[in-house]
Amino acid sequence: MKKISTLQQTAVESPEVTLVDFTNSPFDLSIATARTCYSGKGIVFPAEVSSTQNARDIRDRVAASTLAAGHLTTRQHPGFVFAINRVSRHLVWSFLHSHPYYNSEQVSQRYVEVKPDQFYVPPALRKDSRRKELSLYLKTIELSVRVYFELIADIRIPAAAEYYKIFPARAKKKDQYDKVVHKKSIEAARYILPTATYTYLYHTINGLTLHRYRRLCRAYDVPEETAALVEKMYQAVKNIDSLYTDEMTDPLPIEETAEYKYFKEFYESQAGREGIQAQAKAFVREFDSEMGQLSSRLAGFQSGAIQTLSGAVRSVLGISRGSMSDEAAVSLVLNPDSNRHLSSTLNESTLSRLSRALYNVQYTFQKKISHTADSQDQRHRLVPGSRPILMRHFTGSPDYIVPAIVRENPAILEKYERAMEKLFDMISEFVDISDDRESAVYLLPNAFPVRFYESGDLLNLHHKWKSRLCYNAQEEIFRASVEELTQVEDAHPQIGRWIKAPCWVRKQSGTKPFCPEGDKFCGVNVWTKELKDYRRTI
Repeated sequence: MKKISTLQQTAVESPEVTLVDFTNSPFDLSIATARTCYSGKGIVFPAEVSSTQNARDIRDRVAASTLAAGHLTTRQHPGFVFAINRVSRHLVWSFLHSHPYYNSEQVSQRYVEVKPDQFYVPPALRKDSRRKELSLYLKTIELSVRVYFELIADIRIPAAAEYYKIFPARAKKKDQYDKVVHKKSIEAARYILPTATYTYLYHTINGLTLHRYRRLCRAYDVPEETAALVEKMYQAVKNIDSLYTDEMTDPLPIEETAEYKYFKEFYESQAGREGIQAQAKAFVREFDSEMGQLSSRLAGFQSGAIQTLSGAVRSVLGISRGSMSDEAAVSLVLNPDSNRHLSSTLNESTLSRLSRALYNVQYTFQKKISHTADSQDQRHRLVPGSRPILMRHFTGSPDYIVPAIVRENPAILEKYERAMEKLFDMISEFVDISDDRESAVYLLPNAFPVRFYESGDLLNLHHKWKSRLCYNAQEEIFRASVEELTQVEDAHPQIGRWIKAPCWVRKQSGTKPFCPEGDKFCGVNVWTKELKDYRRTI
């Protein structure tokens, strides 16, 4: 185990940002695209907009007017690829992945073991006056890390038993396949790790998104870390084109955000004097009562979904209701045999006119899944959710999700629960002595529940469900997807009957091999199963 002083040192070095690739002359490109809209002489190229003093004067006027008017699609054309290191998992969840306009490739906690000294420590805790708080912060992380490695060793035994039950022939080659079992152990053990855990990733955004990042980098949850990251991203772009960054607005102070203003008014009023954690307890009690035993509850849908979908199909094709029934229309767009775009790994459905009819059906789910599962769930960017300011859900009491393989093994479950009890005691103590919820959020374990609402159209939900019903998908999201689709089948059986795991969809379309995962095949012939029979532990 690394000593506290080693963990403390990690705060000094974060974050690290490298601008790996970028669009040349992003400012000139933005204005060239704007001028092209009104050009009677054809395309205006970037070099033209700054070739003479007169061209530069026009460039600057167009830049100012389009920026002021909010005609900002022009700023989306430049692109930037950042390599980012030493940022917390919570920052990625809270900020970098909380919107649809990005692409990331991030190191996986499911497959890569976390090193014992890779955790974010808020710089504010390094002050001499906060030594007691810093000591408790680091001790909480050290407890998480110690139990993480213990759980990996403990879970390995039942994980191996389950894995070799699925693949009995591989038990004869354990030297080759034990690394897979190790990854299954890591996947479950990571629930105990804090959201302070460092990550590294490639992160690609367009220029307009960078404008927005700079504007809102001081908003909840973690404005200090977020502002430090965005400043480095901003400076990296400024180094290649200061004209582009000069037109970006300064960060909005957190005091001017809608959330801050509401909290200030609410907690200064009579209604809010009972305190933040009292409100959190009332909210959590109410939310969990509505959820029952589900991790994802169908909270809203269109009563006329079948009529809407079938009407949309007919309108695409120009076919009357007399020539195509509702049932035939729904089957045409959702049956993988007739719409083979749905079975494609390229996911080109958004370019298919017929498939786009699925946009017209919407579902909303009330969800409660762990922070670590939601960090993957939110990657389905076109199924957005209203995710919370996380510490506003902190009640002071133990509150966590248990992975399936832990839940099914009593001795491991007991250790997990004891560790969670201790962790939440330490987090509560940290909040009591510091009143610093911005720092405390990093101590929450990956298992902490994210309670939120999520909505999506059927086209993007279809892609999500198909992906996450795979037996290789993260177990908790798999389970939530089974619950969601089961409820959709109950509400709209004409729709739900056509959606299952990717191998089932591929079989219906006649696409071989049914499983596209190659040597990562889960070992189960899921294409033969009904949704009610979807069960797995690892």
